[in-house]
Amino acid sequence: MEQKLFVRDRLHPFPFKFQFKNVEYSSGRNKTFLCYLVDQGRGSDGVLRGYVEDEHASAHAEDMFFQLILPDYDPSINYNVIWYVSSSPCSACAARLVDILQERKTLRLAIFSARLFEWEEPEIRAGLKALAGAGCKLRVMKPLDFSYTWDTFVEHEDQRFTPWEDCQENYEYYQERLADIL
Repeated sequence: MEQKLFVRDRLHPFPFKFQFKNVEYSSGRNKTFLCYLVDQGRGSDGVLRGYVEDEHASAHAEDMFFQLILPDYDPSINYNVIWYVSSSPCSACAARLVDILQERKTLRLAIFSARLFEWEEPEIRAGLKALAGAGCKLRVMKPLDFSYTWDTFVEHEDQRFTPWEDCQENYEYYQERLADIL
């Protein structure tokens, strides 16, 4: 199967509004968008910023981030990585992320998710719990996070982010689910 993966600087407004919309039922949202910030601390050339998009072909965005964006690891560098993702990791990605966090002791990862992927499934719940146990900060995106992501990662042409109806309520719904899991 052909791999479809895109690494870019900024995404277009329509995919952002569709893929990141924090609806309870995510019909038709079969891609993962992973917006990232990587701060490598003192002496680095600044913060890496961009996004990875997949279509769940042969590799997920979480895997490709470490293959393409942060393939090399230097234990003398403190890495602070923040992801804003359209959907939380699947169980297989969560397990690989736990391994990476255990191997890379100076890597700090925070994942802010628009939605929780199949959160009712026991293996997904176990994966999220294991991620938190490995030191990953997990949080559901608040309306302010959507605004920040819009400003930082979207080609918005000076248009302000306007939260969709039920954005706050859906955040509260998913935040309660995540709190129950963790």
